[in-house]
Amino acid sequence: MIAIYNSLTRKKEDFVPQVPGEVRMYTCGVTVYDDCHVGHARSLYIFDVIRKYLEYRGFKVRFVRNITDIDDKIINRAKELNVDWRELVEKYIGGYHRDLEGLGIRPGDSEPRATEDIPEMIRYIQGLIEKGFAYEGGGDVYFAVRKFSGYGKLSGQALDEMEKGVRIDPSENKKDPLDFALWKKSREGEPSWPSPWGPGRPGWHIECSVMSQKFLKTDTLDIHAGGLDLIFPHHENEIAQAEALTGKPFARTWIHHGLLTIDGRKMSKSLGNFYTIQDVLKRFEADVLKLFFLSAHYRSAMDFTFEGLDNTKKAYEKIERFLAELARTERREAGASGQLVGEAGALREKFEKAMDDDFNTAVASSVLFELLNLGYIYLAQKKNMDAALFVGRELVELGSVLGLHFKASQKIRPMSRGYVVEFDGNIRLDERTETEVEKLVQERDEARKKKNFKKADEIRDQLRKLGVTVKDKERSA
Repeated sequence: MIAIYNSLTRKKEDFVPQVPGEVRMYTCGVTVYDDCHVGHARSLYIFDVIRKYLEYRGFKVRFVRNITDIDDKIINRAKELNVDWRELVEKYIGGYHRDLEGLGIRPGDSEPRATEDIPEMIRYIQGLIEKGFAYEGGGDVYFAVRKFSGYGKLSGQALDEMEKGVRIDPSENKKDPLDFALWKKSREGEPSWPSPWGPGRPGWHIECSVMSQKFLKTDTLDIHAGGLDLIFPHHENEIAQAEALTGKPFARTWIHHGLLTIDGRKMSKSLGNFYTIQDVLKRFEADVLKLFFLSAHYRSAMDFTFEGLDNTKKAYEKIERFLAELARTERREAGASGQLVGEAGALREKFEKAMDDDFNTAVASSVLFELLNLGYIYLAQKKNMDAALFVGRELVELGSVLGLHFKASQKIRPMSRGYVVEFDGNIRLDERTETEVEKLVQERDEARKKKNFKKADEIRDQLRKLGVTVKDKERSA
């Protein structure tokens, strides 16, 4: 059973999705007004690991991550650069996709853009007005915070505390300092869309409530994820909007990651310590950056330093050297003694226990190095190359659960525990290839179980065209 720390209840809880075996997960994505930085990399990677581990545990995960492509920051940056806001957005969406590919992170099953879902947002706002939770004023529409009795339950703040220091801007038409915008009247020259309240654009908070429910096809999400800095006001406001409209819990489990500092200070362009994902990937392999992130629990704050990356690189290179040595050995089925199977099995159990306990990647990633040490022992014993290969395959498989793509593992990567899957050395194993091969291997397995050997042979031929050879292993009872 997987236990997850739920930010809403402030305790670890056994994770039980609404539909057995299925997980509907939403995470707040990027606002595309600049290049993604290393803080974004940590967020994107953490939630990709959680998604992968849920899949490893047998869940079918529907994963949605939005793109905010209309926002005050976008409008202001376009004015600053004297470019059309749409041109700015397209440039940085392209950069975002480049960063995902460079990090080896899968796109979401859906990655909706706010500007493509504005009609649904307008209907959502109309529903809130009809239920008495929102009101129009001078072309703006606001959510009436005090009408929603549960406001503050995620952040743990009382309304009276929130109100301190909050003032109404003279340009705003809201009735209460705490009320927040659902729809903003556009100023002259700003992007706008027609609405019952006049030309304008949606507020940031309404975008996520609408897109998460629309693309996950549910009023109640299994998991909503984001950074700690989004708890208030963004996620608090999402809850208020969604639950006021539907009368149902908006999300069963809230997951929030700790923030990233740079050399002990908040990341800032003015301080000159703002590093983009591409800045880092020019100096380090994506796996090095990932291993660095894995060393801390996702809920912990983490300090990013290049010295830390240098140290992680040295550890990463030990794994690569070990796997490269295995790749040079005679390629044959990995034999293993009962003792070795037991040792490797105990390490796999340690890995799973750590990940089951609120995704403790610090312990889980340490298992990779325990396997590495075990593998080197067998590698040093020249007569035990099969045992070393067995350990290497365990290391690679558990590494893949953490989204690691060791370069030297191309010829020994196991894609399914019932098989040895060998890749032609001329092909590049990326996320897309891995997913496609895993799918085909599983389809072949199903065909063989149903004794549809013709279909199984056809799939085997498809795999060969990809440069992949599948060798069936004897399954243990």
